[in-house]
Amino acid sequence: MKNNTEALGTDKITKLLWKLSLPAGIGMVVMALYNLVDTIFVGQGVGLSGIGALAIIFPIQTIIAAVALTIGIGGSSIISRSLGAGNPDKANLTFANMISLIVISGLLMIAVLSIFSEEILILFGAKGELLRYGKEYFNIVLWGSPFLGFAMMSNNMIRAEGNAKTAMYTMLVAALINLILDPIFIFGMDWGMSGAAWATIISQISAASYVVYYYGSGKSSLKFNRANLKLDASIVKETMAIGSSSFARQFSTSIMAVVLNNSLLQYGGEAAIAVFGVINRVRMMTFMPIFGVAQGFLPIAGYNYGADNFGRVKEAIRISLISSTGIATVGFAVLMIFPGPILSVFSSDPMLANEGINAMRFIVAGLPLIGIQVISASLFHAMGKALPGFVLSLTRQFFLLIPLVLILPKYFGLVGIWYAFPIADGLSLLMTLALVMPQRKNLKTTAPQQPVEDIITSDIDLIS
Repeated sequence: MKNNTEALGTDKITKLLWKLSLPAGIGMVVMALYNLVDTIFVGQGVGLSGIGALAIIFPIQTIIAAVALTIGIGGSSIISRSLGAGNPDKANLTFANMISLIVISGLLMIAVLSIFSEEILILFGAKGELLRYGKEYFNIVLWGSPFLGFAMMSNNMIRAEGNAKTAMYTMLVAALINLILDPIFIFGMDWGMSGAAWATIISQISAASYVVYYYGSGKSSLKFNRANLKLDASIVKETMAIGSSSFARQFSTSIMAVVLNNSLLQYGGEAAIAVFGVINRVRMMTFMPIFGVAQGFLPIAGYNYGADNFGRVKEAIRISLISSTGIATVGFAVLMIFPGPILSVFSSDPMLANEGINAMRFIVAGLPLIGIQVISASLFHAMGKALPGFVLSLTRQFFLLIPLVLILPKYFGLVGIWYAFPIADGLSLLMTLALVMPQRKNLKTTAPQQPVEDIITSDIDLIS
C-alpha cells in the first residue's frame, strides 16, 4: 500500500489536489470562522471599539504568524523536495531544526512584545478606547505566541508529508475550543475583552498539544531525533531563504496596517478602523479556501519538482488555478450582492452599515484575481525559488497598496482608501504574470540539475 508521501508522485493530480486541499481548506475556513465569530462576540459584548481593538491587534499577530510561516513554508519546501528525492535524513534534520527555530523565535517575541506592548499598539493606530481595549486583550494573548507559532509551523510540516487530514484536525481543535469558550468567558463570566483573549490562548495551547500528540504517536513519516535539534547552518539558511517571501508578504501586511490604521483614524476616526476590521475578517473567510487549494498544491508541486516530474507540476498548476479562481469568483459574488446583511451580524451601529457597504464592495472588487497570485507564489515556494517569490510577496502590499493608501485619500478622502485595494490587486496581477509565465514555459529547462542548496544560494546573492 502506498503511503501519503509516495502518493504525491503517482496519484491522479485532480484526486490528489482534492484530497489534500479539502481538509486544508476546511481547516482554514474553520480557523477564519472562529476569528469571525470572535469578532461577532466582541462586537455584541463590548461594542464597535472592541472590534476596532481587534483590528489593531490583528496585524501584530500577523507578524507572529509571519515568523512561523517563514519557518514552516521554508522548512516544508525542503522536506517535500527531500522526500521526493529519496533523502529522508535531510527531511528529518529539517524537521528538528524547524522545532528549534520556532521555540527560539517564540521566546524572543514574548520578551519584545511584553516590554513594548503599549508602544507597539500606539504605532499600529491604537488611541483612546482602542488603546484601552487593545491592552486588555493583547497583554494576555501575547503569551500564546510560542503555541500559535508552533501550531502554524507544524501544519506546514504535516502537509509537506501529504497528511492534510491531520493538519485539518489541528485547526479544528483550536477552532472548536475557541468557539465554546468565547461565549462562556465573554458573556457567562462577564470578562469582556479579557475573556476573548483567554479563549484564544487556550485554543492555541490545545492546537500545539494535538501536534505534539501526532508526532509522538509515530504516525508521521518524519522521525524526531534530539541530536538534530542542533541548528544546521545550511538548513537554516535554506529555510529562511525560501520562507523569506512569505515573511515579506506577512510583514508588509503589518507595515501596511500601520499606514492604513493611521490613515483610517485621520480620515474616518476610530469607527473607520472598526469598519475595516469587520470587512477584513469577512474577506479572510473567502481567502481561506483559496489558501487551502494552495496548501494542497504546494506538496504536490514540491515533491514532483524534486523528483524531476515536470509534467505533473504543470498539471497541478493548471488545476489549482482553475479551482482557486472559481472559489474567488463565488466569494466575490456573495460579498458584492449581500454586504448589508453580512455586516449587520456584527453590530447595529449605523456607521458600520453606512460606510461598510460601499467599503466592502470596493475592497473585494479585485477578489477574482487573488487565486492567480496565491498559486503563483506557491509555485515559487515549491520550486525553492527565493528571489521571485520574495519580489512577488512585496509587490501588492509594500510597493502598491501603501503608496496608494497614502496618496488617494488626499484627493478623495476616506473613500480613497477603499479605492486603493482594487487598484493594487489589478497592478499586482500584472506583476505576477510577468514573473510566473517564464517559469511555466521553461519549467522543463529549469530542472534542479544543480543541488537545491546552490539554487537557493544564488537567489540569496541576488537579493543582497
